Amino acid sequence: MRRSPLPGSLGPAFDVASARRSGLSSGRLFADDLAAPFHGVRVPAQQSLGTLLDRCRAYAPRLRGAQFFSHTTAAVVWDLPLPVYASHDLHVSADPPAREPHTIGVIGHRVRMNDAELTLRRGLPVPAPAETWAQLGGMIPLDALVAVADTILTRGDADIDDLRAATEHLRRRGAADLDAALDLARPGCESPRETDLRLLLHRAGFPEPELNGHLFHEGRFIARLDLAYREYRVAVEYDGRQHASMEQFRRDADRWPAIAGAGWLLIRVLDHHLQNPERDVIAPVRAALFSRGWHPNS
Repeated sequence: MRRSPLPGSLGPAFDVASARRSGLSSGRLFADDLAAPFHGVRVPAQQSLGTLLDRCRAYAPRLRGAQFFSHTTAAVVWDLPLPVYASHDLHVSADPPAREPHTIGVIGHRVRMNDAELTLRRGLPVPAPAETWAQLGGMIPLDALVAVADTILTRGDADIDDLRAATEHLRRRGAADLDAALDLARPGCESPRETDLRLLLHRAGFPEPELNGHLFHEGRFIARLDLAYREYRVAVEYDGRQHASMEQFRRDADRWPAIAGAGWLLIRVLDHHLQNPERDVIAPVRAALFSRGWHPNS
């Protein structure tokens, strides 16, 4: 049976009320070429709903003026690193006195906000990055909070004062972890694994490393070092490129002797080394620093 075309004004996802105002009949709204991912919403039946962003776009027509995507959902919209288990649920908040949604597939919240704390990202209403980070308190572990803060600071999405101000916004769930994460966050880490490695070395009592600094030797650029103890000419690098191309591997292999030729010791940390960090990370870094004159009380 030939179906009547949908009005172009409705877009790829639309709410039933708007469709009825456009003249669509109940029969057309329940045709098998449309799917209902949420109550009161229709999307083309073939439209992908496999990612959280897909579901955000499908849910967006249900949002009312004071509602927005929040918590871990906003973090996904901002491309912030989250533990895998934390990136699936769809969180939608409302600024009181607006009411949070109550529908299958959505976790609703009431969060006091102001217009300056909300923005659009990918066409979706979300809190600004600092506020998004603060909403993660109590939802993800401390080290994951640090990794998110590192990402925000490194990208320049907010500064440490912005993050601190966000933690002071009313009373925060997970306030103790947020405060601890503020003390541990640093701009410069470019991946969650780099953050994990930095925190591991910090807790071992090593000096504060320089993050992603450039190494020059005799006026020539040699390398960009993940974590560098420049005073001792010791560098620690997280190597997550086990599946890198052969060309990339050759470039890296050429770089390692160049770093050594500049008088530096390089400790490479691979993912499996983090399974026994005392033996495979802390011990070699400690030995390298000791060999260059570092002592715990220096």
